[in-house]
Amino acid sequence: MSDLQNRYQQVCEQIKVAAAHAGRQWQEIELVVISKNHPADLVRELHALGQRNFGENRDQEARPKAEATNDLEGIRWHFVGQLQSNKVKSALTYSNFLHSIDRDSLLKALRRELAEGQQKLGGFIQLNLTEDPGRGGISPTDLLAFAEDAMSLPNFELLGVMGVAALDRDPRIDFDTIATASQALLKVAPEAKFISAGMSHDYREAIEFGATHLRIGTAITGNRNL
Repeated sequence: MSDLQNRYQQVCEQIKVAAAHAGRQWQEIELVVISKNHPADLVRELHALGQRNFGENRDQEARPKAEATNDLEGIRWHFVGQLQSNKVKSALTYSNFLHSIDRDSLLKALRRELAEGQQKLGGFIQLNLTEDPGRGGISPTDLLAFAEDAMSLPNFELLGVMGVAALDRDPRIDFDTIATASQALLKVAPEAKFISAGMSHDYREAIEFGATHLRIGTAITGNRNL
């Protein structure tokens, strides 16, 4: 068994254990493996192990990697980083899901590009969980108004909310905020029930608070080839 296979299977097992402890079914949790700074061969090896969802946060790396693996059956790409408006057209050529819808200018770019094509995009609204309004993401207090605009996009499905927990405090604090925002969103978007939260260091806590999409990189892929 390779080191990669061992790490992958360990994380999958830990997800099942954490889900059971939270009184949830592990099948309702989607693992998105972040392949940033790793070659397409790693994606192929994980695909052979049964993994289908992969994530990237830079278009210049994501697009060629997606093109190099587009022969893999059932593969789905998630864009998880802040997407520049001028990269939207490129990202839509391979991304099935966008986890970081975080500002009005991105909505405008998506409206323009989605209106010109037929590709259906699933997306999460990214929350700003800090006191700094200059950070990426939507304040929870502005979520519902922003969601209304997002839902008017053509060829788009609003899936739910996304957030990144702070490193300098208990992640449960931020995961609780994300879960509360998710419940509020359901009032205007009943189908937007999904939560993208949890990374290599805190995915177990995220599962406690209802995360449905885990964005896990290093715990599976190992140290990145910078």
